[in-house]
Amino acid sequence: MMHALLLVLAMAAGTVLLRFLPFGVFRSSDRRPKIVTYLGQTLPPAAIGMLCVYCLRNVRINGSGHGIPEIIACLLVAVLQVKWHNALLSILTGTAFYMGVIQMTA
Repeated sequence: MMHALLLVLAMAAGTVLLRFLPFGVFRSSDRRPKIVTYLGQTLPPAAIGMLCVYCLRNVRINGSGHGIPEIIACLLVAVLQVKWHNALLSILTGTAFYMGVIQMTA
């Protein structure tokens, strides 16, 4: 039990260190390398894109529903995100819509 606790604490400390270290190293924007700025701008949308592809990988266009609930939920998330720029609102609304449609059609 103590071994597991020490492992969890070590992993938590490593995660916290890696999360906060860049803020200490690149405190001012004039010292920040251009590659770090570029990665900070491009990685979040790329990660969201990969998550979308991963979530939609098993959608069967020729199956029941023809992927329509998934397409509508994705469009709803995109429209809400463009309109209000609130990721939590967009994702929760899209998820609630999708789960509601799936429960009604099951």
